[in-house]
Amino acid sequence: MSDETKAKVGRRDFLRKVGLGTAGVGATLATPLVGSAQADSENNDEKRKARYKESDHVKAFYRVNRYPAKGG
Repeated sequence: MSDETKAKVGRRDFLRKVGLGTAGVGATLATPLVGSAQADSENNDEKRKARYKESDHVKAFYRVNRYPAKGG
């Protein structure tokens, strides 16, 4: 009977240590994600400028996926 009791305690201790180790790893991984907030560096003119450019690879995407041609 004492062997069974020792085995149960051993398993419980093991699970506790695994749980604590997992929590420690999670805290370590989350730490770099926390950083200082930075303000937006663009002025209003830069925010309003056109950014979309219909380049050759975008046109190929539209053609392959059968989007209707622009202007027609």
